[in-house]
Amino acid sequence: MQPQRHRPGTGFTALHLVQPVDGGVATVVLDLVRAQVAAGTRVVVACPAGGPLAAEAARRGAEVREWRATRDPGPGLYEETRQVARLVEDVRPDLVHTHSAKAGLAGRLAVRGRVPTVFQPHAWSFEAVGGVTGHLARRWERWAARWTDRVVCVSEAERRTGERAGVRASWAVVHNGVDLDRFRPPREPDPASLRAALPLLAGLPATAPLVVCVGRLCRQKGQDILLRAWPLITRQVPGARLVLVGDGPESSALRDAAPPSVLFAGAVPDTTPWYRAADLVVLPSRWEGMAVAPLEAMACGRPVVLSDVDGARESLPPGREALCLAPPEDPPALAEAVSALLRDGPLREAVGGQGRRHVLSSYDVRQTARAIADVYRDVAAVPRPERREPIPQ
Repeated sequence: MQPQRHRPGTGFTALHLVQPVDGGVATVVLDLVRAQVAAGTRVVVACPAGGPLAAEAARRGAEVREWRATRDPGPGLYEETRQVARLVEDVRPDLVHTHSAKAGLAGRLAVRGRVPTVFQPHAWSFEAVGGVTGHLARRWERWAARWTDRVVCVSEAERRTGERAGVRASWAVVHNGVDLDRFRPPREPDPASLRAALPLLAGLPATAPLVVCVGRLCRQKGQDILLRAWPLITRQVPGARLVLVGDGPESSALRDAAPPSVLFAGAVPDTTPWYRAADLVVLPSRWEGMAVAPLEAMACGRPVVLSDVDGARESLPPGREALCLAPPEDPPALAEAVSALLRDGPLREAVGGQGRRHVLSSYDVRQTARAIADVYRDVAAVPRPERREPIPQ
């Protein structure tokens, strides 16, 4: 006899297994938590302690369970997988939603199809590594698809990347969304007042062109590429300033390489004031699924320049690809794109307004939450085989 499964909403339990606990992944999870709790779902978030996710998820109404896990696979994987198995036995979820490569690895090894399982890569792990490690990551993703009821990609490009890698899965594409009540243009658009609210910018002339890059300071986000482009930019736009907002493992190396015109804000509790203070927001990533920061920046009415990685073209307003995209890992091309917008104020304003309208029409976080609810409903409705592979104890 099949165990009874509830439909999403009242009486339904969703377990989110999450690692990492910061950046865009945490933002996506927290937005889902808020929507699912409001719908009456029992939401359990299992994640490592530290970082903003655990406390914020609890504040939004989720039950939070500690999952002691590192960001990368290692000798602790066996114990991390056993922890997940015990969590599943204790929580008894109707569905397990794993976020990013590490949670997808441990979660699917633990559950092995016994509970409806959704995997959301938030950018494929094999894009981050090459050689033998990359080959193994691809093999794992192909193998793990058998234990995955739905793979949720945040862009069509991310789905196509998975297919090219040989992943044969049941796919859903659900674009990332933006909290439009939080990310919106300033009521008072005066640059001097916007910058005066940020102590790091004290003394910066209101007319100084300001570029902001928001993201974890790590190889993926490509701040080192932006620093290599920066001398070319300041040659064309004298007096320009760059602010890197975020923290991470590359912080020391980036600070050592940065000239005086580059400022470091560190990790901040709210990125909205930084978007609003910027003339231009840049994200020079090496790989993505679909980055959240550019959507947030456009929601605040700011133009963006992005590296042409997965999700970038889909996130931009139609017709702006030639202006707002640069090839990945190409500092001269990035410098040209940034400089062109910094030199043309009316064009920046027009592109920023178009970006705002684009996000309003296509990237409202409420649309994202509804689409994920539809995924849950479809997955939970599929009858489960009575006998599946056992969960390791």
